[in-house]
Amino acid sequence: MTKSAVIIGAGIGGISLAIRLQAAGYNTTVVEALDKPGGRAYVREQDGFTFDMGPTVLTVPHFIEELFSLQPGESGEPPSGDFPDHMLPKTPHATELRINEGTSGGPETSKYVTIRPILPFYRIYFDDGTYFDYDGEPESTRRQIQAIEPADLEGYERFHKDARAIFERGFLELGYTYFGDPWTMIKVIPDLFKLDAVRSLFGFTSRYFKSDKLRQVFSFETLLVGGNPLRVPAIYAMIHFVEKTWGIHFAMGGTGALVNAFVQKFQELGGTIRCSSPVDKILVDDLRTATGVRLKGGEEIQADLVVSNADYAHTYMNLIDAKHRRWNPDWKVKLMQHSMSLVVIYFGFKKKDGETLDLQHHNIILGPRYEALLENIFEKKVLSEDFSQYLHIPTLTDPSLAPEGHHACYTLIPVPHKGADVDWDKVGPGFVDKVLTMLDVEGYIPDLKSRIVTQSYITPDYFEGPLQSYLGNAFGVEPRLEHSAFFRPHNRSEDIENLYLVGASAQPGAGTPSVMMSAKITARVIFKDHGVPGVVGAAPVADAGQGISAK
Repeated sequence: MTKSAVIIGAGIGGISLAIRLQAAGYNTTVVEALDKPGGRAYVREQDGFTFDMGPTVLTVPHFIEELFSLQPGESGEPPSGDFPDHMLPKTPHATELRINEGTSGGPETSKYVTIRPILPFYRIYFDDGTYFDYDGEPESTRRQIQAIEPADLEGYERFHKDARAIFERGFLELGYTYFGDPWTMIKVIPDLFKLDAVRSLFGFTSRYFKSDKLRQVFSFETLLVGGNPLRVPAIYAMIHFVEKTWGIHFAMGGTGALVNAFVQKFQELGGTIRCSSPVDKILVDDLRTATGVRLKGGEEIQADLVVSNADYAHTYMNLIDAKHRRWNPDWKVKLMQHSMSLVVIYFGFKKKDGETLDLQHHNIILGPRYEALLENIFEKKVLSEDFSQYLHIPTLTDPSLAPEGHHACYTLIPVPHKGADVDWDKVGPGFVDKVLTMLDVEGYIPDLKSRIVTQSYITPDYFEGPLQSYLGNAFGVEPRLEHSAFFRPHNRSEDIENLYLVGASAQPGAGTPSVMMSAKITARVIFKDHGVPGVVGAAPVADAGQGISAK
């Protein structure tokens, strides 16, 4: 008899898991509160412009290829392993060669969506107007380090060596393992200490670089997955090698095009997706077993298992009655650190005749303070006068996202979550104007304000409201050391039988590739629990250790 599954939330993690379950033979239904799929990767269309509202950075294209390659009756275990040899670097310039060959997307991916490599990965602007083009290419990296601080060249070589060791252990070896019990954590602790991967990432980076600029270049990336570089463990130094190994990529049409392609694949496999279907409760019987969900309109959907791709705190505190929760009571959920929030400004502007923007697809614009600003955002929960931002200009790669003669952009500013005393209805308009004025006056986009033809924005209120994230957090549980591995919310609920979690809050963490990894981890746990044939054996899969998130 065919088993059934219902997944709450059509974010990338939820859809990735839905594809895996449907391919393995589960009759899978995805219910989404919003009017179209995507979750944090929702798409806003206004005045002829297309704006990705959330994630825009894609790495590890073979994760995507694996999903599109799944066929009915397959459990999703690739015969060549999770990280096939042909996907790993063979030479110092492997990434550059692969990008030049144009092999971002595999043959199955190309049937659904076009993925294009982006170089440089990021342009990182410092407050003095200088910048660093981060592209992962060894000689380019060394040349720019030489220009900033020649004494740091030797430090970079040591950083490169040690970051690679963390990548090989933390990502390639432990990337898909699952910390479901304390023993799995205990087994890897000696390795983490040996690699010096438990100190803060910023502290780790500071061992190798004297220059404040270079310390920022090699630590900022965790902000893109909701992590404070001053607090995330140095295991996140692996991000440097994740990007060097597989590059940074963009889905033509935007991340929304990738979401739509995943939905298409899921439906081709026979799955059902229902939008505008918010969940009111997860149904739990007297034996504390999940039996389905009840929608806000009263309709009940029965299922053999339930998976939540929703925010961890929302799942436990709002969707499950307290009487069913012993391991995740309200006080424990509230005690955890939840990631910072964001203000994201979406704007379209006219091009000038003959204008070439002196910007890249991905731009990191750092403010005058780094450590002090991070402390205000994450620890003190104070909205500062200064700010840093990520400016995304996808029309430099894909002009179809805007009307002819225009650019579509968004700029993303980390801000405290709603633990801060900020009335965004009052503060928002002035804050947005200050950010756009800065881009204009400081010459990033000259005369920007006079050229804007469409504009909108979101604040922590959006994350708390439509996305139902506790305190308006933007990335789920913050990836601190005390919320990593076994101490991060588990993909299999400890409270309720046949209830599972997937996505940014669950293991391994936030970021587009990580939530796809989360889907595979959760699928393996489900398949083991339910006796689905063809999956990796119980010893290495179930509760055998979990890798740490990489963007």
